[in-house]
Amino acid sequence: MEAKRPVFPEYDPDDVSSNTSGNRSFGEVVQRRMSRRTALVGGTAAAAGFLAAAGLGTGTATAASGGPGDGGWQGGVRPRRLLGFSPVPTSTADEFTVPEGYETQVLIPWGTPIRPSGPQWRKDASNSAAEQAEQIGMNHDGMHFFPLGNGPAGSRRGMLVLNHEYVDQELLFPDGPEEMTAEKVQKALAAHGVSVVEVEQRGDGQWHVVESPRARRITGSTPVTFSGPVGPDHPALAAANEPMGTLNNCSSGYTPWGTYLACEENWNSYFGTEDPDWEPTPAQARYGVSASGFGYRWHEADPRFDLAANPGEINRFGWIVEIDPRDPDAKPVKRTALGRFKHEGCTVTESRGHVVAYSGDDQDGDYIYKFVGKGNWRVHRALGRSPLDHGTLYVARFDDDGSGTWLPLEHGTGPLTSANGFADQADVLLRTREAADAVGATRMDRPEWIAINPKTGDVYCTLTNGSGWDNAVNPRTPNPYGHIISWTEEGGRHTATSFSWDIFVLAGDPAYDEQVDLRQSGIFGSPDGLAFDADGRMWIQTDVSNSSQNLPERGYDNIGNNQMLAADPRTGEIRRFLTGPRGSEISGVAFTPDQRTMFVNVQHPGESTTAWGAPSPEDPRAVSNWPDFDPEGRPRSATVVIRRTDGGVIGA
Repeated sequence: MEAKRPVFPEYDPDDVSSNTSGNRSFGEVVQRRMSRRTALVGGTAAAAGFLAAAGLGTGTATAASGGPGDGGWQGGVRPRRLLGFSPVPTSTADEFTVPEGYETQVLIPWGTPIRPSGPQWRKDASNSAAEQAEQIGMNHDGMHFFPLGNGPAGSRRGMLVLNHEYVDQELLFPDGPEEMTAEKVQKALAAHGVSVVEVEQRGDGQWHVVESPRARRITGSTPVTFSGPVGPDHPALAAANEPMGTLNNCSSGYTPWGTYLACEENWNSYFGTEDPDWEPTPAQARYGVSASGFGYRWHEADPRFDLAANPGEINRFGWIVEIDPRDPDAKPVKRTALGRFKHEGCTVTESRGHVVAYSGDDQDGDYIYKFVGKGNWRVHRALGRSPLDHGTLYVARFDDDGSGTWLPLEHGTGPLTSANGFADQADVLLRTREAADAVGATRMDRPEWIAINPKTGDVYCTLTNGSGWDNAVNPRTPNPYGHIISWTEEGGRHTATSFSWDIFVLAGDPAYDEQVDLRQSGIFGSPDGLAFDADGRMWIQTDVSNSSQNLPERGYDNIGNNQMLAADPRTGEIRRFLTGPRGSEISGVAFTPDQRTMFVNVQHPGESTTAWGAPSPEDPRAVSNWPDFDPEGRPRSATVVIRRTDGGVIGA
């Protein structure tokens, strides 16, 4: 009998770079800049992060600038404290912990019907594919709350839209993935995608899913269409089946006109082939496409995912997907002008009427991108056009002196010519990574979520971890803990083509890395999720891999389970706000407009970990039994509602 293959490789595929370009890495840039600063200040440069004139902190409560005798505060005036809660300690327990004075409620765990009248969850995972398509999907990730109503009503009722990044096939099927069947593939597809549910807060303070004509699932089988330079009739998209589905939706975004953006990340993981003659093209190799994928084996039961039998299908993935949360009949649209890569998220803002969208490519050694719309987005909308179909995609280059440049990915510009093998703009976008290689973008340590400070306009990005690339914007080689960077666009305009950058904080444990300048109440590793609330608090979520969680040999025993922290970007103060159950990742955050309800996602509790073991069909609760703690159940990803017991603003 063939040995059982794991659902995922023993390593994290995002930690393995497919970037073979000679482009400089962020680490090289940081090292050179750090050396220059050390020389300039007589060897006293902060190793844990640069203190820029903009006032970035180091993860402690030390202020960034100010004259002698003023306590270090800008103008000698201490800013109003943003963080008003007592930090929670690190944890290895199978529980979800929040500060004193806060309360939680588990909402919409995997398998919850999207309408109360829908098919109910079966704790032995025996729901059919058809039932799963009417239930909340697996492994919750990016999320946004769209209020229904104005004023206080909008903070009590709304559409909650969330991604489902991937599935754990050991938990999804009663008998596990040993035998792959067409029904199992369909159920896995139904557990992927996006859930749109209507929720309301009732008089008792609890939130509930309500019957709604707007509720729907967008799954791996939902009909979709394409818009932009790579249109639905482009030859590269030709396949044996109609365009359908969105997969591996990680973080998300939302637009000024009220739509939701789902972001396709590790889409290469689902495709494979048994054809011994198949070999990846250079473009496929650059995206990490392989005959085995990540071990899902869907191609064994569904030719749609066979790279040799249906080669065009894979080109339909790797895009940003726009979804209208208020129109259940609107077909999801893949906006190809925003590029094709492993989109971690899509953070949208506007600058002088132009729409601007930032996105990280979450793989070791890949890049940070920005799309700048052409013309006023309101004019496009009035003329029936999408603002996301018209504009320029850029990729970032970080220079030694703290400056940076956005390099356009436009056919006919620089090396992106027909003579160099790029046929047209559609080809540039289909091969976004190769185009970014060609123009000289800076390689990064897994760029993940991007967030914009609403008070300053500064942009922040989490770099989860990576090999280090012996470079500069990444000051450690290797970089097992990750860090957070920031940049200020020239003139404060997000449409600008140049910027200045800095390091906000190095993550990690000072017990293992003396460069880390974090107190025990704020130590963390592998930052992933990132968001700001309306008051300017930065919320940091972690994704320590299951091969490192809680392990001293990986330097993560003191950090414990994954967590969420709050930071004051003006002072650098960081406090741990919550910790998650065993095996989980904390991912996705949304607020009601009044900031008195926070929604947070707990992804993959109970997944296989080196420290705690692995679930199986015989013992699905081997690692975790959160949130049901049912002796006959299994762990389930879920959204957690967090409120202050006094009804106040979260974090204040």
